[in-house]
Amino acid sequence: MVQAYILIQTEVGKASAVAEVISTLTGVLQAEDVTGPYDVIVRAQADTVDELGRMVVAKVQQVDGITRTLTCPVVHL
Repeated sequence: MVQAYILIQTEVGKASAVAEVISTLTGVLQAEDVTGPYDVIVRAQADTVDELGRMVVAKVQQVDGITRTLTCPVVHL
């Protein structure tokens, strides 16, 4: 199981709507509006890194209002 944080920038005024839509996607554990350089932070999981990448590109990035994403896989050192 691979987990990651997905940091999302949105169009102005769209953070809440983006977080709400993303929270319904399969594999998303949590999606919250935040302040700072990113507007929404998502915690997601998938069986493999490839599956995680497909989820980000095919599902998350297709949500209306998103301008940029940054995916940060969780590592256990």
